[in-house]
Amino acid sequence: MRLPRSFRWNPGRRWPLRRVSLTVNAVEHEAMVEPRQLLVYFLREQLGLTGTNVGCDTSTCGACTILLNGKSVKSCTVLAVQAEGTEVTTIEALAQDGDLHPLQQAFHETHALQCGYCTPGMIMAALDLITNNEDMDEDEIRTGLEGNLCRCTGYHNIVKAIQQASSEMRSFATK
Repeated sequence: MRLPRSFRWNPGRRWPLRRVSLTVNAVEHEAMVEPRQLLVYFLREQLGLTGTNVGCDTSTCGACTILLNGKSVKSCTVLAVQAEGTEVTTIEALAQDGDLHPLQQAFHETHALQCGYCTPGMIMAALDLITNNEDMDEDEIRTGLEGNLCRCTGYHNIVKAIQQASSEMRSFATK
């Protein structure tokens, strides 16, 4: 059985646009997108939020990790239309009034980055880890970061940064 002509692969085909409404970094956005457009490309190309990196497009590296309704998600696995009505947080939302977020500061202080390509995704995954877990040991942090790859650092300083930031964020929350 052959598919109707309208369903056959056509690399030059223009898809009908769909309206999507979502909140990104506490700002409501409404835009027209192709139904097949990935959320990572919507963030980068339509909203200009280039802090979210594209590494693999296959959910392997974690460079595109964001928070979707407070949970870490690889934005290369989510279509922009699937994010309808959600709240998205990207790396750009963390620093406030010129002050680094405790996670960003800890990554800087512990030298938890070299090339920096994985860093935004690593920080967003770590934020979800810290928010949803108390007193994590090194093994728990390493397990929690399994979906985020770093080809430069060997993870030692990344784990150290997350432990430092977690401690600071917990002590700040109790004040």
